[in-house]
Amino acid sequence: MGIEGPFWRAIAVYRVASLAYAALFVLGAGGYARPVVSWTVIGVMAAWTVVTLVRYPATRRVPLLAADLLVTVACLLATPYAQGPADAAAGVMPLTATWVAGPVLAYGVAGGRRAGAAAAAVMSAADLWLRGGSGVELASLQVNGAVLMFLAGVVVGHVARLAREAEERMRRAVLMEAAGRERERLARGIHDSVLQVLALVQRRGAEIGGEAAELGRLAGEQEAALRALVQAPPITRAPDLAPTGLRDRLRPAFAARGTRAGRGPGSAGRLRRPASPGAEPAPEFAPEPDSGADPGAEPYADLRDLLRPFGTARVTVSAPATPLPLPAATAREVAAAVGAALDNVVRHCPEGTRAWILAEEDDDAVVVTVRDEGPGIPDGRLEQAAREGRMGVARSIRGRVADLGGTAAITSSPSGTEIELSVPAGERA
Repeated sequence: MGIEGPFWRAIAVYRVASLAYAALFVLGAGGYARPVVSWTVIGVMAAWTVVTLVRYPATRRVPLLAADLLVTVACLLATPYAQGPADAAAGVMPLTATWVAGPVLAYGVAGGRRAGAAAAAVMSAADLWLRGGSGVELASLQVNGAVLMFLAGVVVGHVARLAREAEERMRRAVLMEAAGRERERLARGIHDSVLQVLALVQRRGAEIGGEAAELGRLAGEQEAALRALVQAPPITRAPDLAPTGLRDRLRPAFAARGTRAGRGPGSAGRLRRPASPGAEPAPEFAPEPDSGADPGAEPYADLRDLLRPFGTARVTVSAPATPLPLPAATAREVAAAVGAALDNVVRHCPEGTRAWILAEEDDDAVVVTVRDEGPGIPDGRLEQAAREGRMGVARSIRGRVADLGGTAAITSSPSGTEIELSVPAGERA
């Protein structure tokens, strides 16, 4: 039942109170011109009220809602058979009185404001037709009841929808809090055991050298990945918004830099270094920005969640504690541009080169900086690559960011290269 329970209980109270009001009205009028018909209709209304009290909200399917509307319309249209011509000419309230609003409220809670407005339209049309068929001139018809039913259906439906959304947000917050507590508990245990062992293996392997150095490097990779896992904030829904294949290929690419050919399964992922620095990446390592698009994904994505998978022992990802929301398509393109920059580090820098990714928010823009400690790009190398038809940086980085309405600034020196990507944050939902 959830947060809708109070709505259904309020509707039940309203139905019972309206039924009692209609019965008192019939009793005060002496049963109108045909008391048998009047009390029979009141009996049908009472029986259906009991049915709705039992079946709502456990059953909210279309048949029950449709039956609720039909029974109420039938009771309303039975008014001329209970009241006499004099009552109709005098504009006496219909036999059902305010009981007719019950299905309007039920439709609003079950289906939202549109459903409530549709039910109000049906009931209002039946009420106006009844009054018009009783000899009342159209110009003098009272529309106050119809207006009130429309307002009730729309307002109750809107409030019910807001209540459901608030309940869903609360549920997600509770799940995130529980997941965060569990993550902290696991992180403490992992830090006291696995991470310390991996760090020791990495340090001792580097001291011993040879084959042990390779084992130490692999231990460092696993330590960085595990540390990023336990430090990442919990999320309740993680749509695959990053370019598929890019993350899977960059991670083994960094790991394969120190792998010798024929060493095992990892040797298949070893990169081939191009003949000249600054050349565009080989096509098989080109990002695929659209292959991971999820049509059902949320319209906004947290850029931090797309950048964290790039973290390795030699790639440090730094992001603020608060989310960096961007439109999902924009976030995918920014992640692809970052992946292209890291791909260039893998291909054109010496083995063991470290890289850093910094994501931050600057006024109305989101800025991502990719920096490495490589030898830098020789002066004029990018222009020469463009003249030779190698458009890796121009298309994979600058082209992507330009299409998003942003800018890409590349600064290079003998101590390293820095690529700053800035894209508009856009309207926040």
